[in-house]
Amino acid sequence: MVKHLNAVRYVAPLREGGSLPAIVEADDDKLYVMKFRGAGQGRKALVAELLAGEIARLLGLNVPEIVLMNLDPMMGRSEPDPEIQDLLKFSVGLNLAMAYLPSALTLTALPITPLDATLASNIVWFDAYVTNVDRTARNPNILFWNKQYWLIDHGAALYFHHSWLNHQKRSREPFALVKDHILLRFAATLDAADKKLSTRLNADKLHGIIESIPNEWLMGESNFETLQAVREAYWEYLVNRLEAPRAFVEEAINARAKLV
Repeated sequence: MVKHLNAVRYVAPLREGGSLPAIVEADDDKLYVMKFRGAGQGRKALVAELLAGEIARLLGLNVPEIVLMNLDPMMGRSEPDPEIQDLLKFSVGLNLAMAYLPSALTLTALPITPLDATLASNIVWFDAYVTNVDRTARNPNILFWNKQYWLIDHGAALYFHHSWLNHQKRSREPFALVKDHILLRFAATLDAADKKLSTRLNADKLHGIIESIPNEWLMGESNFETLQAVREAYWEYLVNRLEAPRAFVEEAINARAKLV
């Protein structure tokens, strides 16, 4: 179950992120990287971050703990930067945060990319499943911390929900942008990854993750009459995408064949 916490102190902005996330302290005395509902793609980025992150966890991939974090309107009053002050003002309420990994190294900061074929294939499979466009050489979103690799920043995944038109049909589509994945050339065991990872997800597990989305993040969807209908649309998309044959796996295998 995803924890609910309160932000008690704004520590520092992380300006390398386009949506201006920040390190904050929560009421459990721990530090988190907070993603704000008032930034960029707004609440949908938080929905994608939550769904993709918890799916990755089900698949056995490392993701920093994800929590729901409440932002009080008083938080931004002493902030001198007007850009940050506006961001905090428009983000009052429930936001998303991930456990802060101190002194973590980015993948591109490492002298080599020593991921084995199994891990690389698992990550490529996951990203193709959730249509994550943000795992490229420009923006790998992989950290090395505590002698392990950690996946972060999935707000751009599941981009189908920015336009719900034909979402069921689109769930069966391949993911052409997998050709730009930073780990694709290392993903030599995609068939094995598919056999293993496709069994770790099922309709019930996906339903549980989707139910953890806060109601207030799902409001304003004109295509649906109820919030439960929005949840069911996410569920249908993710369940349908799991059905064999999985076009996104074939697309990844074919894209890799062109690289090696």
